[in-house]
Amino acid sequence: MAKPPSRRASSRDIEQFLQKSRDITHFVEKQPRLLFAIDATASRQPTWDTASHLQQEMFLATHNIASLAVQLCYYRGFNGFFASDWLTDSGQLARQMARVQCEGGHTQIARLLRHALGEHGKVKIRALVFIGDAVEENPDELCDLAGQCGLLQLPLFLFQEGTAQPVKQTFRSMARLSGGAWARFDGRSADTLAALLGAVARFAAGGRAALENNSSESAKLLLQQIKP
Repeated sequence: MAKPPSRRASSRDIEQFLQKSRDITHFVEKQPRLLFAIDATASRQPTWDTASHLQQEMFLATHNIASLAVQLCYYRGFNGFFASDWLTDSGQLARQMARVQCEGGHTQIARLLRHALGEHGKVKIRALVFIGDAVEENPDELCDLAGQCGLLQLPLFLFQEGTAQPVKQTFRSMARLSGGAWARFDGRSADTLAALLGAVARFAAGGRAALENNSSESAKLLLQQIKP
């Protein structure tokens, strides 16, 4: 027996659908935004796996402040750069991260910062978190971009894995110029990392006051570096 023809959507149905879509977009745009970026070049797989397990802390930390929207960004391989949609659920972000395999390639931190500035120009981003262990680009160019972020009130929170002194110097300069902070990313101390990510998320959701109202050591560490 032939199937009866499906009912065509009326103009009213279409308008209701479009209105719902606009409402969802408006809701997401109103949420505090945090850009979560990770170096996904070949040596980074263990760090990527650790960050995947810890990212939920960013959402949990802001539960009593405001819902958080997070965009995942990473670079890897030859000129590969990825930016997700703005996600409001830690499960969505975890699934995005679980599908990623790191690939050899050069750092693209300047490209990341230009992307962040572009997104910030559309809807304000409260903070950018970056996790990496290398800088293969011109530090002066990176510091200039970090300064632009600072002028536009987009602070960078840079987490360094390893102890390379040139990387530390560049990251700390970028953090200072942007009005953000620098910290170690040590996979052996998951609790400390979770607390640090949570502190950054609180800052993104509630500003400096949200950190000042938190007595954790992680909040104090960030407050020591963030410009008043």
